[in-house]
Amino acid sequence: MNCRMTISEAHRRVTVVLFPGFELLDVFGPVGLFGHVPEIEVEYVANIAGPITSAQGAQVIATRCAADLETVDILLVPGGAGSRTLVEDAEFLDWLNNLGSRARLVASVCTGSALLAAAGLLEGKRATSNKLAFDWATSFGNEVTWVKAARWVEDGDRWSSSGVAAGMDMAVALISSILGKEAGRFAARKIEYRPQTDGTVDPFADLAK
Repeated sequence: MNCRMTISEAHRRVTVVLFPGFELLDVFGPVGLFGHVPEIEVEYVANIAGPITSAQGAQVIATRCAADLETVDILLVPGGAGSRTLVEDAEFLDWLNNLGSRARLVASVCTGSALLAAAGLLEGKRATSNKLAFDWATSFGNEVTWVKAARWVEDGDRWSSSGVAAGMDMAVALISSILGKEAGRFAARKIEYRPQTDGTVDPFADLAK
């Protein structure tokens, strides 16, 4: 399946997964960039729709549950303290696998890649994760090629970023991939952000143990 989108595809939807204890910046760093791209719409989903409390205590409303979604375009999975228990939650992992298997493209930020791996959504793929939690995150999945020195990794229809703020660099790269480099540059300029544009440059790789 070719998941590289073109400018002729005028409208894209990013479905953001929320769960108790998600990391705010994992979500709203990328969302802040997507929000400056008219072609991209963002929605929030959880296994049960309603207010979801982040790791920082702020609540975000998940307006959709999986049963509401006829199709999934781009699925974005954050990390956060809540991921530590969800990697062992079979019901959540089945729910996430169902969503991810239906998506055209799946992306994760930080330890969201551990959730994807535990749900079987990274098998046969290259991926990265938060460097301070790298040993833990990379203990999940069977046939995942974990890349230590990477700000983000793109492997076909699977994208993953390093820790927290790296999700913003991945988001710029993703916007550029699906809508062209100028769209990515425009979004970054709108929030006065200078992204790392080379995913192989990772100044935090030495933090991984």
